[in-house]
This record gives sequence, C-alpha cells and structure tokens, in this order.
Amino acid sequence: MSKIYELIVADEKGRLDKYISEQITDLSRTRVKELIDDNKILVNNKVEKPSYKISKLDRINIEIPKKEPLNLEPEDLNLDIVYEDSDVIVVNKPQGMVVHPAAGHPNHTLVNGLLYHTKELAKSPEGFRPGIVHRIDKDTSGLLMVAKNDKARESLERQLAAKTNKREYLALVHGNFENQSGIIAAPIGRNPNNRKQMAINPNGKEAVTHFTVLEQFKGYSLVKCVLETGRTHQIRVHMKYIGHPLAGDPLYGPKNTLKGKGQFLHAKTLGFKQPSTGKWLEFSCPIPTIFREQLDNLRLHQKM
Repeated sequence: MSKIYELIVADEKGRLDKYISEQITDLSRTRVKELIDDNKILVNNKVEKPSYKISKLDRINIEIPKKEPLNLEPEDLNLDIVYEDSDVIVVNKPQGMVVHPAAGHPNHTLVNGLLYHTKELAKSPEGFRPGIVHRIDKDTSGLLMVAKNDKARESLERQLAAKTNKREYLALVHGNFENQSGIIAAPIGRNPNNRKQMAINPNGKEAVTHFTVLEQFKGYSLVKCVLETGRTHQIRVHMKYIGHPLAGDPLYGPKNTLKGKGQFLHAKTLGFKQPSTGKWLEFSCPIPTIFREQLDNLRLHQKM
C-alpha cells in the first residue's frame, strides 16, 4: 500500500526537495528526486524539478510506493564476458535482460549474473547495483563496462562525465534520410503526461546524439548513433524527435513496425581508459541474431 501525503506550504522558502525532506524526515533528498522523476510528487498538480522554489500556499501531493525487497542473490546466467582485468569487466548484455534489480524486476538481472561471476564488484551508493556505472535498456543489447572496485568506478564515472569514453550504437529506424549524418542536440526530461516515457523538454538535461546513415531500405534505415551524453532512452527519444523512431520500439515507435523483441538497438562499440594504467581499451560485438536476420531480410527484399 502506498503512503499518501499532502503538504501546504506555509511561510517556508527554498528548494522543493529540501522542503519535503525536512517535512517528511524519512525521505532523503535523493529519494525525493526519485519520486519526482517517477511523477509521484506534484506541485499544484504539476511535475516540478527538485530545484523548484516553493511559494506560500503551494499544494504538494506525494505518493510513496511500498518498496519491494530486492534480491541480490548470485545467479548463473551464463554472461558473455568480452573482457576482464583486475579493475573492469566488459559484458555483452543480451536483449531482454534488465541491468539491475528494481521494482518489477527483483532478480535474473545482469547484477545477479555478475555476483555469480565474481565477488569483486565496486560498491554502489544505492546498494542494489554493485559495479554498474552506466546502463542500457532491457530490450537494448550490447556492451557495458562494469567496475570491480571503487577506484575503477570513480575513474569510469569521471570519463562518462567528461565525455571522453566511446559509445557507438547501431539502430534500425523508420523512414529514410536526405542527409547522411547529423547532430541532435535537444534536452531530455521525464514526460509529464506519461511517467514511463522520457521526452524533449526545454527544462530537461542536456542530451547530444551524433548519427550517421549506414544503409537505407524501403521505409527503414540503419544508422550509427554516437552518444555524447547518456540520458535515459536518449537514442530512442532523439530519433523519434527527428521523425525516425526505432523499429520495434513499443514505447516510442508506431504500431506498424518490424517484428522483434523490442527496439532494434545495439550497443556495438565501447571504448574507455583502463582505470589503473590509462591505456585505451576498445571493444566491439556483433549484433544479435534477430537484428541480423531482419537486416538480411531488408537487404534482400527492400534494398533501395
């Protein structure tokens, strides 16, 4: 059963997240942000940012869902380990696997498989995602870097923040292009009308995607996407924004699409500096079978 609160601002001033954490003492500001991101906190029936400046008589409605206990038990999931040393693991995540335990996905995640593979994983502030420094969606396949110790985690997180690592994706999208390449720079935030979706939002976080058209078919195109930032659902939202939603995407794509097991999106190439030596490491992995078969079919029947 969810807990429901309603707060009416008296004379207080300051940030929304700070005010709520002071009024409901068992809510940290981090937890408040999570609830805001999930559209569980409304100010005057609207979603506001954690930094929103409260005003007298603001009405704040808060829903705190009951948290399910998360299972961090090791599981033998036969992970595809591409590379491993004393600091990092590079793993090829299959389509359909969730990265870490969360509500609705308490086990059978990449983290459960990593805990079976090794006892050496960096601690995570939240506790439920040891070793994880970045994520890809459940139905996106491909490469992830995992930290085996805290020093490695800090190094990899710095590289992500400084945009010095390399992340290249292959995406099969709807439609054809006039330009062979481009840059999509549009901020992304939570969709206020659908808490499961992200959307282009002028008040969202900076998001930049570079794309190059590799092949074109009748009604579809294969593109390479290079991430400059790493926002939730970034490629899926950006490609929809320019009129080329991902094929098979159940959340952002059209109903009339290619059959598969979700969006045709694959994290093909990953590059970063080894945390201890500073040596550049770069890895690539082939697209999954279902993706390859669809491409072969398009090449055979719909090549332009």
